[in-house]
Amino acid sequence: MRIRQVSGRRAGAALATAALVAPLSLFVVGGEAQAATSCTTKTGPYQRQVESYLKLKVDGKQSATDCRAIQKFQVKYGISPHIGYAGPVTWGKVQELKAKANPNAAGKCPTNKGRIACVDLGRQLMWVQNGKKVIFSPVKIRSGRNNYETRTGLKRIYWRHQNHWSTLYNVAMPYSQFFDGGEAFHGVSIPISTPPGSHGCVNMTNSDAKRLWGVLKLHDYVYVWGKRPGT
Repeated sequence: MRIRQVSGRRAGAALATAALVAPLSLFVVGGEAQAATSCTTKTGPYQRQVESYLKLKVDGKQSATDCRAIQKFQVKYGISPHIGYAGPVTWGKVQELKAKANPNAAGKCPTNKGRIACVDLGRQLMWVQNGKKVIFSPVKIRSGRNNYETRTGLKRIYWRHQNHWSTLYNVAMPYSQFFDGGEAFHGVSIPISTPPGSHGCVNMTNSDAKRLWGVLKLHDYVYVWGKRPGT
């Protein structure tokens, strides 16, 4: 009996010590330690749109229920900080997910040009289709900022340079595919959502730009339309 009691006390002491040592920012859910992040009470600029997508009460006002639901969505898709704020990054992910089923539902991108890269500035998305068939699913982009807006219209890929370096801006432009003067699809190392925007190019993550490199060919069509929010 004494051995069991001592053993139990030691176990209790060990647990207590572990609790003291463990970071206060961790809590256990389903047996897994997770970061404890508080919910914001602020109403995001895309509150109504995100509420609608998540099938919440659409009133454009942040609530505890809204925040928990948005936070859960953010955690699922790796959006940081995941504080339940309906900002542009969260709304951009929602648009990307909605577009995957049928990105050209509005019929903006031509379906009679064969393989064509479609650039929707309004949604900050691009994809590639061949006729009506999507062959490169929609991904987030970062187009031109104020006074450097990405030019709209029908164009063609006229030059490709896998390891391009911009002498104008002194920056790497991997997997560059030029379609209008100095404007090109290319990868960037910064987050796509980083403001205020590019100098006219269509920025993509390096991994997306690499995948696009294997899809588009010289002389393929590119169609750009719409307007980047805030420009």
